[in-house]
Parts: sequence; C-alpha cells; structure tokens
Amino acid sequence: MTATQFILVRHGETIWNREGRIQGHLDSPLNPEGIAQAKTLAERLRVESFDALISSDLGRALHTAQYIATRTGHAVSVDARLRERHYGVFQGMTRSEAKSLYPDVYALYHDESVTYPIPGGESTQVCFMRNLECLQELATRYPANRIVVVTHGGVLDGLHRHVMRLPYVGSRAFTIVNASLNWFTYEDGKWRLDRWGEVAHLGLSESLDDV
Repeated sequence: MTATQFILVRHGETIWNREGRIQGHLDSPLNPEGIAQAKTLAERLRVESFDALISSDLGRALHTAQYIATRTGHAVSVDARLRERHYGVFQGMTRSEAKSLYPDVYALYHDESVTYPIPGGESTQVCFMRNLECLQELATRYPANRIVVVTHGGVLDGLHRHVMRLPYVGSRAFTIVNASLNWFTYEDGKWRLDRWGEVAHLGLSESLDDV
C-alpha cells in the first residue's frame, strides 16, 4: 500500500469574494487581503517538505500558487480539472442578482439537486467527478509523496463531503477559509481527512479545525 498526502489550499481572497459574487469559471483578481494571505501562506509552506505543487488554471488559484512557488522553489503544474464549478448564467452575479434575473433557474438551483446543471454551466455531480478524477490521478502520479494543490472552495467542499460521507448538497457544517491548509491522505483507493482548516499562519483561531 502506498499513501499520497495532499495539502489542499483554497486560493487567497478575491475582489468578488469580498463582494459576494459568484465566480465559477470566471475570474477576479486577488484583493490586497488575498495577496497578503498568499504571501503568508507561502511563508508557511516554505518550511513544509513537499514534492509537487499543482494548481487550478484559474487566475485566483494560479496567482496564489505562484506566490508559494516563489518562496519554495517548486514549479507550478496546472490542471483545469481543479477548477471551481461552472455556474453558467449566474457567474459574475451576487446571489440576490441571480435570483432576481433568473427566478425559475435560481429556484431549481436552490433545490440543490446534485444532477441539475445551471444553464450554460454544470451540475454539482459533474463538477465533483471532474475534481475527484483529477485528485485520484495525482495520487497515482505521486505515490508516497506529499503534494500541495491550490484550488477552490467548491473543490474542498466536495472532497470533504465525500470523505466524511456527507450529502453533496445542503448547508455546510464546516468552514472553508481562504488560504487555509487542509490535509488529506489517499491510500489503497481510500481517502482520509487528517486535518481540516489550518489557519494559524493567518493569525486566526485554529478552533476552525473543529467545525
């Protein structure tokens, strides 16, 4: 049996994060807070031994990964399968705007069917299978290694639910902090959550690990 350890990282905060806008496959640059988070994250990972650095190809994740690479000396490998869910017609809007402009579509989205594709976008199920396929392929590619993966809140959400056997829809009972570290192990075809929501490097309480 060969175990691969993952340190999954959510990108730093963006302008649209702060505004409450749905990003999906669109992008918004890191805001000053997000840049500070990425730099602090890079310093935290500088003292952590790991073998590879992989990122979503979306700018907010890739820019976060590049800050890490500058401090750790790793090359950044990019994989588009690590993208956030495609939110179709909702992208770029706040949820209140989406509800106002597309009330029928928003009602179906709010019903939280895992198989419902937002027009122009994808379903929760399709997104998660894309993400999971990528992560399991990375585990095969880097056996007995530790790898850092810079990705998105939705990707972390899906993997957490999968590992903890939670429903793929519904309100989260856990927090996903920008620039947090989340530790998983993949071994013998199975996932294990080792540590969730490491945020001490951000000056936040590590009590988030328990939610």
